[in-house]
Amino acid sequence: MSPLNITEDKISTFFLIGIPGMEHMYIWISIPICLIYITAALGNSTILLIIRTEPSLHEPMYYFLSMLAFSDLCLSFSSLPTMLRIFLFNAPGISIDACITQEFFIHTFTAMESSVLVIMSFDRFIAIRSPLRYGSILTNDRVMQIGVVFAIRCFLFILPFPITLKKLRYCKENLLSYSYCLHQDIMRLACSDNKVNIIYGFFIAILSMLDFSVIVMSYVLILKTVLGIASHQERLKALNTCVSHICAVLIFYMPIISLSIVHRFAKHGSPLIRIFIANIFLLVPPLMNPIVYCVKTRQIREKVLGKLGVKKT
Repeated sequence: MSPLNITEDKISTFFLIGIPGMEHMYIWISIPICLIYITAALGNSTILLIIRTEPSLHEPMYYFLSMLAFSDLCLSFSSLPTMLRIFLFNAPGISIDACITQEFFIHTFTAMESSVLVIMSFDRFIAIRSPLRYGSILTNDRVMQIGVVFAIRCFLFILPFPITLKKLRYCKENLLSYSYCLHQDIMRLACSDNKVNIIYGFFIAILSMLDFSVIVMSYVLILKTVLGIASHQERLKALNTCVSHICAVLIFYMPIISLSIVHRFAKHGSPLIRIFIANIFLLVPPLMNPIVYCVKTRQIREKVLGKLGVKKT
């Protein structure tokens, strides 16, 4: 069934886009996509299991890492249904209610991941700036409270998205821009007044950039603290504790920034670029974060290898 422009009073189905012009390759494209989802699910589930079952990892840094793994896992499952429908079954149609539900979960867990990265930057700053007070500042109970507060914050901030989208009327265009549903993509298809959606969407975008600004500011303060350390070896040791988090921040924010640049300066360019970056945004962070933390965090790496029966040499 091919997407059409509908001229009736109301439409009930949206159509997602896979990769235009490569429909004959969808079954082959689905293979690496499925492998990415399976690897991401296994990687993040392993990190959650390791942290839960190993008492030596019941520390603030690893609790924050488990929050990141949980966000990645949920983000993967949020986009999985439509990705599989498009590339495995060539079925791009999705009901409006299902689409609005998916965009709610995608935006919620994206906001949660951004929030966790902010918390982790604060964690690294405290660990480097006040190592002797680290345990008293970030107690396990306080870490749990921070996690719950940020999760509620993300839920409440994203909740207006589906409520306001549900109130809009869709009667003309029904073709979306990506392989999954996003607020701004659904909103532009409305034929009724969507001014509230535009304003609130802009507000949420500002909050996202505020998260990124807080992370940058945290690393400015971290760098300032590190430069005040006399020993060169101690400087490198302190910075090395931040490498995994810096990689996670770059993996998460680079696709967002790249997509914004493409929308701003290459509006009339090939849509394949936008689709490719948008797919990277949801596929790569859940895949790469467990790999980065397993490679760069010795404690996680040793526990994972131990579970796999690989002895330390």
